[in-house]
Amino acid sequence: MSPVATQLTPVQKAAVVLLQIGHERAAKVLAELSEQEVEEITAEIVRIEEVPQGTADAVMAEFHRQISTGAPTMGHGGLSYAQRLLEASFGPEKAAGVLNRLSTMMAGQPFDFLQHADARQVQSLLTGEHPQTIALVLAHLRPDRASAIMTGLDPALRTVVAHRIALMERASPEVVKIVAENIERKATAVLTPGDMTAVGGVQPLVEILNRSDPGTEKQILDALGERDSELADQVRGMMFTFEDIILLDDRAVQLVLRQVDIATLAVALKGAPTTVSDKTRRNLSERARENLREEMDLAGPVRLSEVQEARGQIITVIRTLEESGQIVIRRDGEDDYVS
Repeated sequence: MSPVATQLTPVQKAAVVLLQIGHERAAKVLAELSEQEVEEITAEIVRIEEVPQGTADAVMAEFHRQISTGAPTMGHGGLSYAQRLLEASFGPEKAAGVLNRLSTMMAGQPFDFLQHADARQVQSLLTGEHPQTIALVLAHLRPDRASAIMTGLDPALRTVVAHRIALMERASPEVVKIVAENIERKATAVLTPGDMTAVGGVQPLVEILNRSDPGTEKQILDALGERDSELADQVRGMMFTFEDIILLDDRAVQLVLRQVDIATLAVALKGAPTTVSDKTRRNLSERARENLREEMDLAGPVRLSEVQEARGQIITVIRTLEESGQIVIRRDGEDDYVS
């Protein structure tokens, strides 16, 4: 194997493979990966301007792949290729979001040292910090990391921090640098081994809440409503709830139901609106509908917390399928899609 190829990280090798298999195939592969994997691999694609043929040969041999056109060709990466790949995989809007986050990451993320720290350690680290500081930190972290950290905060503090994240739009790089340096100095005793940067805003808060458990999500939205009802309505309007399943087309509902067991579905439908229940049953086979009816009869009265948990599991399935591009969620007020 080429000496250069042996020095590549797994993420770099994955980027090389995508560059070699062609735009369309690469887009399909990218659509099957998690959001974190997409961002990491896309970052490497942006960094790679050219792949030496010897390196490409060695990497492809390691993956036991053969390029469909025969002999390996030179791969060309860069920002434009990464943009085309993301747009083909997820559409222009989501691609723009990934590229915006990448622009910060490529310049060096100031809070990288927190990305893989235990959530409880980070919560301890942020104890006593001003809510604006906590909001600034969470807005710079991946949504899944920020969600885990926010869940462990005091409910009253969670609301304040959520409010500040939603209202935050830009932060001075100098301020971000100072805060990051202060937090990093403090972290050494806690953790184990333009002119403005866009951070925060309603969308990052929505992404954080989308990954939170139903209890945390409800508490933050209810408290946020008391503090700023207009902002809370805006956040709710951008989130997907269990009742929004009626916005999915039948094919999408069927894909979701294939990944949900009948027992979970039976609990989730307890007390659900008739429109939701009818939409769900209509997309089940006759045998599955019968099994669902039996499960709901056997379950009897169910605690509200159990219903919320079951619905949360289904929402997670829906969000995962949307992120992978397998289904499209049509929110109220949006135009229909045509083929």
